[in-house]
Amino acid sequence: MSERSGVPGEGLVKGLAVTLKTLTRRSTTQQYPDVAPELPPRSRGVIALLAENCTVCMLCARECPDWCIYIDSHKEEVMVPGAARPRQRNVLDRFDIDFSLCMYCGICVEVCPFDALYWSPEFEYAEYDIKDLLHDKDHLGEWMATVPPPPAHDPHGDPSKEETTAARKTAAPAARPAPAPVRPEPGAEQGGGTPS
Repeated sequence: MSERSGVPGEGLVKGLAVTLKTLTRRSTTQQYPDVAPELPPRSRGVIALLAENCTVCMLCARECPDWCIYIDSHKEEVMVPGAARPRQRNVLDRFDIDFSLCMYCGICVEVCPFDALYWSPEFEYAEYDIKDLLHDKDHLGEWMATVPPPPAHDPHGDPSKEETTAARKTAAPAARPAPAPVRPEPGAEQGGGTPS
């Protein structure tokens, strides 16, 4: 049998020491309704929708683990100049998020390939009725005004792939060598006639 090291009651004394140390500190209480809290820069509040970017690809609704995103759309024909026949595009009719089911995982914001969903730090949208937590596309669009701008690019970091591609495209015409002058073959005359 292994022997326990230490004095009996040592753990109790350590616990009481932590309690006494906490009792002597002054408590700080934030007066929330009167004083707004200082939120961290990447805090998650409500999801905002930029409806004109939405192509109704349904990725956000399919990837949502809570199935709290509801999307409806219809197809519309668009005439493209120079095309043989009209093209079809999806038009967004309904985009609802049920925040009573949402667990704020952010998967919908991450998987959106067209930057239609954004995190807003706005968190004060409590309702008296749980049915009012179903936000439609107009309500979600109103939250776009509270979305902060993206952070500035780190000047010491690697350039983005868009910047690299743009720099490569502008450098490509300048990097092409000029065509070499065509030299006549030996024995051929300059006049273009045949020797007699």
